[in-house]
Amino acid sequence: MHITIHETVSRSPVLAAAGENALGALPEWNLTDLYPSIDSPQLAADIARSAELSVAFEKRWRGNLEAEALKGANGGLGVAIKEFEAIEELMGRIGSFAGLVYAGDTSDPQRVKLYGDVQEKLTDAGTHLIFFGLELNNIPDETLAAALDADPAFGHYRPWVEDLRKDKPHQLEDRVEQLFHEKSVTGRGAWNRLFDETITDLRFEIDGEKLPIEPTLNKLQDQNPEVRRKAAEALAATFGQHLRTFTLVTNTLAKDLDISNRWRSFSDIADFRHLSNRVEREVVDALAAAVRDAYPRISHRYYRMKARWLGMDQMNHWDRNAPLPQTPQATIPWDDARNTVLSAYRQFSPEMADIARKFFDLNWIDAPVRAGKSPGAFAHPTVPSAHPYVLLNYLGKPRDVMTLAHELGHGVHQVLAGSQGALMASTPLTLAETASVFGEMLTFRSLLEKTSSQAERKAMLAQKVEDMINTVVRQIAFYEFERRIHTERRSGELTADQIGEIWLAVQSESLGDAIALRPGYETFWTYIPHFIHSPFYVYAYAFGDCLVNSLYAVYSKAEHGFQEKYFAMLRAGGSKHYSELLAPFGLDAREPDFWQRGLAVIEGLIDELETLDA
Repeated sequence: MHITIHETVSRSPVLAAAGENALGALPEWNLTDLYPSIDSPQLAADIARSAELSVAFEKRWRGNLEAEALKGANGGLGVAIKEFEAIEELMGRIGSFAGLVYAGDTSDPQRVKLYGDVQEKLTDAGTHLIFFGLELNNIPDETLAAALDADPAFGHYRPWVEDLRKDKPHQLEDRVEQLFHEKSVTGRGAWNRLFDETITDLRFEIDGEKLPIEPTLNKLQDQNPEVRRKAAEALAATFGQHLRTFTLVTNTLAKDLDISNRWRSFSDIADFRHLSNRVEREVVDALAAAVRDAYPRISHRYYRMKARWLGMDQMNHWDRNAPLPQTPQATIPWDDARNTVLSAYRQFSPEMADIARKFFDLNWIDAPVRAGKSPGAFAHPTVPSAHPYVLLNYLGKPRDVMTLAHELGHGVHQVLAGSQGALMASTPLTLAETASVFGEMLTFRSLLEKTSSQAERKAMLAQKVEDMINTVVRQIAFYEFERRIHTERRSGELTADQIGEIWLAVQSESLGDAIALRPGYETFWTYIPHFIHSPFYVYAYAFGDCLVNSLYAVYSKAEHGFQEKYFAMLRAGGSKHYSELLAPFGLDAREPDFWQRGLAVIEGLIDELETLDA
């Protein structure tokens, strides 16, 4: 009997009932566009085929690439790279399916086994492909450039080859690269998996009820301050019970990255991320410095206002995301959220709405909260021959609607970039958050235009400012936390207390004196998945938000042609540098005042809130 993804889902009766009654029917994704089931013969055959193709590819091409390049137009590099891309596509399909199955329920032994087995099989197959990029990079510059010019089939991949060339200074000897690759399953990959499974197994007790992490975090947005306090204390209690595990995972992964950075001769702890993002370190440094300098003008100022609105001299850390007293508290049904986002997208571009609609109509979204399901939200691009999938934990809050708009922005971007093929569809983080944040902005502006009262407008503006603070200020604070942790780790292991002290220091600096960080908050670093899965990823959110602020300003003033430029940028995927993609909009992130202009948009919204508050 084949067990499909839908059939193996185990739903909490309480959460299921809540979804069916208050939220309406929530969609669960249909993964059969990738494979029919976890025990599908097609999946087993493709796993075997990926291994066979990888071995055959290595046998045919290893040691021959420079000779093929010297043949010019008669060489086989165009054939080789097409074969390589096809294998990458096949392996990407397999890995995407296993990852999505696992995300749907990380507590299911069958899914856990599939995920682990697939990771091992793909790592083994990938071992036979490592030589390709390394050997291409060992071809002399002039020989490779001549081959790209002479062979149109190879020249098509020029952006990928040029990106690959940037990795050359940090490339290791073939056998060392192979060892790094093979050990990743028992190294970083294993620690990532331990983190994921630990997080999804955690339960937080509130008034005798034990909840998973997502519903517990959701209570921090409750209107009732007692509910928020109990949720925060439950989070702190459970995090505290597992501090040894989270501390060990953090120390191990930080040391793992330090070893990698040392071997690859990266001078700064985050340079590997900047390289993969194809962004200059000085641009990121300028962004981080601009946001830090703006803390008093943005987060400190806003939270002082919010404390006053809540009738407090000083908020507790669990009040940071509390709704304003006049904020509507009605649960937003799924259909309303869907219509809200699609309407905003359609107002900008019918094509954008049509692409987003497919996610709803064809079950590319998994929305319900379930026991064992990965927390948070994401959009997974899978492979160009298929389509993206979106995971949400939808609970009907206004922020959940914005999360839907955010992830669908990613999804639209991934659909459009798919035309670049498996090697060039992936977008560097410098632009990966642009479409998602732009989707949020479209949705917010659409809703704001429909407001009919000053109180409603104030509540919406406050919600948007908080989202922007969470996207910009909070993420740069996260980036500063990571920098301090990885820097300190070079001197030896960090205790849980030391990590907690660093966490409190960066949070206090970014939030200001209007928020009191009560006992227990020192453990809240433990559940942030980006620290584990993608070190130093977090600045991409701030990059994207500030960039979109400038981009939206261009859109607001443009009479025509903006949509075409915008879609051209998304379709480019990873085939162009971010500076080249932003040039048609008259934007340059390397300009000294670029980030200040983006931050000024947030300050302007706070200015308007102060006017409404007068």
